[in-house]
Amino acid sequence: MQESIEKNVLIVDDNVDFLNELRLMLVSNDIRNIIMVDKSSQVLPTLEQGGISAVLMDWMMPEPSGADLLPQIIQRYPGVPVIIMTAVNDVQTVVGCIKQGAFDFITKPVDVNRMLSSLNKAFQISELADQNRRLKEFLLGDTLINPEIFAGILTINPRMQAIFKIVEAMSGTYNPVLITGETGVGKELIARAIHQSSGRKGPFVALNVAGLDDMMFADTLFGHRKGAFTGANESREGLIAKAQGGTLFLDEVGDMGSESQVKLLRLLQEREYYRLGSDALIKSDARIIAASNCNFDAMMNNGRFRRDLYHRLRSHHIHIPPLRERSEDIPLLIDHFVSISSKELGRPAPSIAKEARHALESYDYPGNVRELMHLIHNAIACNDSGKLTLHDFMGIDNGEESSKRSLRIFRDRHFRLQANFDKFPSMDAVEHMIIEEALRMTSGNKSLAADLLGISRPTLNRKLETK
Repeated sequence: MQESIEKNVLIVDDNVDFLNELRLMLVSNDIRNIIMVDKSSQVLPTLEQGGISAVLMDWMMPEPSGADLLPQIIQRYPGVPVIIMTAVNDVQTVVGCIKQGAFDFITKPVDVNRMLSSLNKAFQISELADQNRRLKEFLLGDTLINPEIFAGILTINPRMQAIFKIVEAMSGTYNPVLITGETGVGKELIARAIHQSSGRKGPFVALNVAGLDDMMFADTLFGHRKGAFTGANESREGLIAKAQGGTLFLDEVGDMGSESQVKLLRLLQEREYYRLGSDALIKSDARIIAASNCNFDAMMNNGRFRRDLYHRLRSHHIHIPPLRERSEDIPLLIDHFVSISSKELGRPAPSIAKEARHALESYDYPGNVRELMHLIHNAIACNDSGKLTLHDFMGIDNGEESSKRSLRIFRDRHFRLQANFDKFPSMDAVEHMIIEEALRMTSGNKSLAADLLGISRPTLNRKLETK
C-alpha cells in the first residue's frame, strides 16, 4: 500500500522558462512530483498514462489551446482537477473557464500562495475521487484484501464487515477520520486498523483528551520549549511530533475545551503548529483520527463543539454499531474472552452453566464489548470451581426480565434512590451519590464502575477529582 496518494502535478505551458520557474516554486514548497509539458499536443497522452493528481495549464497556447483541451480533459478524466493559468485578467474568460469545468483560475505572474492554496484544494478533490472509485470496487467485492489487519476484531456481523471494507477503501488517504459509537464498542481497534491499512510508516500514537484542560492539551499535543512555563526545565516534543509519518488517534475528542478545539482546527487546516514558548513553525504530516461517543449535533447546537472542526474531522466517518445491534457476535466474544482471561489468570478455561450463558447472550450490554470483557474476567478471577454460574456475574438473572432483554447484571437489590436530602437534591448531589454507589457495587473497580455509569474511565476520574 502507498503511504499516501502521490501528488503528481502536470504543468503545461509553451514557455519553457516559465515552466522551470513554476517547477522551482513547487519544489521549494515540498511538491516534488512534477511533470512538465511544453507542447499542448502532449497533454492527453501524458494523462493517459495515469497517476496525475492535478493539472496546471496555460490558457493561451498554440494549437490545441487550453480552451480546446479543457473540455476533452474534463470528459476523459473527470477526477483530475484542472487549474487554468493566463495573463488575461478578464472576467468573461474566467467565467468561461469555470463553466467548461475548470477547477480554478489564476493569473500570471503567478502568486505562490494563491497557487499553493488552489493546488491543495485540487489534491483533496483528486484524493476523494480516487477514494470513491476504490470504495465502489471494495464494496462490490466479496473478500477483504488484507483480512489479517482485522484479526483482533472478532465479528460475523454484516455491518462490521462493511466497516472493514470501508477501512480498506480509505487506505492510502491522508484525510482525517471521525469514529463514533457508544463507549466500549472498539473505536480504538478500528482506528488501529485504519492506520495499518493505510501503510503509513510512522507510528500509531493514541491520546485520550478527556480530562485535559486547554494548557495540558497543548503541551501534550505540541510539546514545549525549555522555560516556556514554570516547571518546563527541559524541552519536550509533543505527541504530534512522535506521530510524524504515522497516525495520531484522539479519543474522547468531544470532551475538548473551546481553546483546544481552535488549536486542533488550525493543525488540521494548516498541518503545522508551534511548540509552547517557541516561534518556530513545525510542519506535520501525521494523519488525525478522532473518536467520540458524543452527540455532535446536540453539542454543536448548544455551542459546545465547533461546526468547522466537526466537518474537518469528518472527512471520513465511521459509526460502530453497539453490541446489542450485533447480537450474533456475543457467543463468539464470550468464548474468546473466556479463553483470553483464563490465560491471563493462569487458569484452565471454565465451562459456563446453561442459564448463565443464556443470560449473557440475552443482555443488552450498555457498556458494549468492554463491559462483556470485564464481566468475564471478573467472573473467572473470583471463581475457582471450573464452572461459571449466574452467581459469578454479580446478580445476573435469567427470569422474565431476560426474555425482555432488560437484564441488570450489576443490580444491587438493596440500593434505592431515596429522598434523604435536607432539600430537593441538585444534579451534582445526585451525580455524586450515583458515582459512590457505582464504586461500592463494583468494590472500587473504576473500570467496571465507568462501564456501569456509561462513561469512560478518564471521565470518571475527572468527576472524582472535582468532587
